[in-house]
Amino acid sequence: MPPNHSSPVLTVVAHKCYNPCDPTLKFVDGEDVLDFLCEGFSSRRAQMSCGHAVTPMSLTNWCRKQLEEGESRFVCGAFGCGAEWPFAEVCKMALLTAEEREYFEKNMALNAAETRACPRCQSSVVRDHQFNLRVCCNVCTANRGRIYAFCWQCLRKWKGPHPRPDRCGNDGCCNLSLETLRSCPDITFMSITGVTGCPSIRACPTCGCLLEHSTIDCKNVSCPRCRVSFCFVCLRTSTECLWKES
Repeated sequence: MPPNHSSPVLTVVAHKCYNPCDPTLKFVDGEDVLDFLCEGFSSRRAQMSCGHAVTPMSLTNWCRKQLEEGESRFVCGAFGCGAEWPFAEVCKMALLTAEEREYFEKNMALNAAETRACPRCQSSVVRDHQFNLRVCCNVCTANRGRIYAFCWQCLRKWKGPHPRPDRCGNDGCCNLSLETLRSCPDITFMSITGVTGCPSIRACPTCGCLLEHSTIDCKNVSCPRCRVSFCFVCLRTSTECLWKES
């Protein structure tokens, strides 16, 4: 099940073709392994690092499909392959536009924040309910013939009753992010009158990434994960913030 977060609207590019004179590409005559619908993309086929042939359109569509399914990494769709492609390779071989690249980067960050690797089999697991720490791994459950559940927080086999929103029954299970937010020191912004006691560490209101402010002269920060700019005081986006700097 894909994560339940809003995604930016992406303008779909109708056609993309490799430059036949590009010396950095290895053109091949093999079938496009990602052209599942036999759409017959017009570009020549080039070889990925795993050895399989793609066109820029089929690669773009395949990687976008993985994003929509909640993945934050890109793997080859050829049967029996499963090789992971670096994002730099995807950008180059898919001929991603600036808009597509921004869309991919933002959704990769959001997906990464909402998935965990199963501690037993390392497959990607998406949490169905954000207030339930008990998560079932479908792969392990199918292989073992009985439910395998782990704690989203401490990544150990689930112990104790469920559902529980704060911790499982394992010793030492706690939300490190919440502890960090509770215990961080305060800062005062010199450029805003009347604002004191602002925590020095905040969670991005868009993706939840923890950020520590490095300066007290400006209230706005840009999240490196989702690239949204927000006010460190009120946690609204910079365009919606009502605080005025002097």
